[in-house]
Amino acid sequence: MLHVLARRVRYSLLVLWGVVSLVFLLFNVLPGDPARLTLGQRSDLSSLENARHELNLDKPLFTRYWLYINDLLPIGIHNKDSATARKYQYIALFSVSKEKCIVLKWPYLGRSYRTKREVNAVLGDALPGTAILALTAMTFASIAGILLGMLAALKKDTWLDTSAIAASVAGISLPSFVAALFIAYIFGYLLHNITGLNMTGSLWEYDAFTGKHLAIRNLILPAFALGIRPLAIITQLTRSSMLDVLNQDYVRTAYAKGLSTTKVVFRHALPNALNPVVTTVSGWLAELLAGSFFVEYIFGWKGVGRITVDALDKFDFPLVMGSVLLTAFIFIIVNLFTDLLYSWLDPRVRLH
Repeated sequence: MLHVLARRVRYSLLVLWGVVSLVFLLFNVLPGDPARLTLGQRSDLSSLENARHELNLDKPLFTRYWLYINDLLPIGIHNKDSATARKYQYIALFSVSKEKCIVLKWPYLGRSYRTKREVNAVLGDALPGTAILALTAMTFASIAGILLGMLAALKKDTWLDTSAIAASVAGISLPSFVAALFIAYIFGYLLHNITGLNMTGSLWEYDAFTGKHLAIRNLILPAFALGIRPLAIITQLTRSSMLDVLNQDYVRTAYAKGLSTTKVVFRHALPNALNPVVTTVSGWLAELLAGSFFVEYIFGWKGVGRITVDALDKFDFPLVMGSVLLTAFIFIIVNLFTDLLYSWLDPRVRLH
């Protein structure tokens, strides 16, 4: 198991390095002057030169790439000067020369062009909202999908089975942002007086009298819209897996021993049918964390997706780059966990 873990970690690090390199090249060869975007169109020449120096735009491309990688690494080489201390906090490990030392630090993603805040802090404030939304959507999709898939398998070739298949095909075919638009309009606007749900809103609301308070109702519509596609896939996968398991010899033996349908399904069939479902749930959780951008924007949900779309609109490249890297990191970590979990659940599977 350890050699499998080491191999997967090496592969994941290579993928992450490729993503970092691609993101750097994309945002460093785009047309336009990042310094002018930072200061505005009416900035003077002296301010532009200072901004270019601060953003390392006055250095060759390879030097900028090395400085970017050095900022991202948790262990890097940095100068022993006040500029580095102003840039971020670090712990000096040991010196390599009179001017340079090896330091331990958090990955540094730069500062937002618009707010001047560190990208780490901006993403740290937004990440809990995205995580709560993705976990809620995945919990809803998992519970509802497993139940619907199990019922469809037990009621094979009935109207319930046909309806579940048709609904799951429609759910897979409908993009999340299209579903979000319909759901927001119908339940948040047309039926607002009945549902009491809003078209837009975040997890926390502010009131002039009560102050900051939790608004769980704002989570319902975006979680439902985001969970429709994984719900449809989990339903079909559970149905298919359950049908395979129900035809196995040990299930027939359990029925022959006189066990009730409930015991056979929940004690013998369902646990064995959930192996592929568990890996699908893990993979979809990573995709929901990475793919909630437009759903968050449509519902006005404060999360990584919404601030990324806003940053793209305002050409805030450091924030966009940091968001892309954070999303890629989460996706890689969750998929690594999924591979290991699958090999543990099913010993017949060997990762190569």
